[in-house]
Amino acid sequence: MGDIKTKHRKMWALGDYPALAGEIIWDLGGVLTQEAGVGSGDRVLDIAAGSGNAAIAAAQTGATVVASDLTPELLEAGRKQAARQGITLEWQEADAEALPFKDAEFDAVISCVGIMFAPQHQAAADEMIRVCRPGGTIGLLNWTPEGFIGQMFATMKPYAPPPPPGAQPPPLWGDPDYVRTLLGDRVTDLKAHRQKIRITGFETPEAFRDYFKARYGPTIAVYNHIADDPEKTAALDEALTDLARRHDQKTSTLTVDWEYLLLIVRKNP
Repeated sequence: MGDIKTKHRKMWALGDYPALAGEIIWDLGGVLTQEAGVGSGDRVLDIAAGSGNAAIAAAQTGATVVASDLTPELLEAGRKQAARQGITLEWQEADAEALPFKDAEFDAVISCVGIMFAPQHQAAADEMIRVCRPGGTIGLLNWTPEGFIGQMFATMKPYAPPPPPGAQPPPLWGDPDYVRTLLGDRVTDLKAHRQKIRITGFETPEAFRDYFKARYGPTIAVYNHIADDPEKTAALDEALTDLARRHDQKTSTLTVDWEYLLLIVRKNP
């Protein structure tokens, strides 16, 4: 495994992403599988499945599901969650940019805020299309650049280490025109629309910031990079707090809408 992939895998093992996904965005997996029309008898691949919020939802429909991810710690958490729910599916370590599956192996290929974090976007898109059968469905749910999580990455960027050569910003996958360019003329019936999930689990902007500092791998990695610089650490603390404050819907507790792009296409027959 190359150095960039090793670092990427270690980053997602930091903190406790399975807890974050389970407590905040678990239901997005069901949104994606429903919109993608996943059902009984389908063979489904979830790329960059993390702890499996989309893969488990797909398996609940009666589909035969493979959940793949680069980070074994996330797969293990997903495997335990599925076992608690009595749900059977396959968990396989895999690189989104070099999938270990045959051409046209799956009826549906999905990814819920997952494939967007593969560093080389075109390579990941090519693999996603390759393993989907002709006429099959590709369903994606990605954070938008303009939405809260996209803006959080923009806020962290000045404090983060330089990206590896050729790596592209994850929120670009939330731009429908960009994704159309990645997929090209290999797909048809493209449907894209923006939706929001309302987050109400934090009392204050500071509570949001501290939660992500403790659990979210990309945020932890940025703080680790500036750990020896108290001024930068304090500045990032304030920048993330201000981000949450600016997006607050001004209810009794912190209420923030996170925008995502839901995109469904068919691979050309």
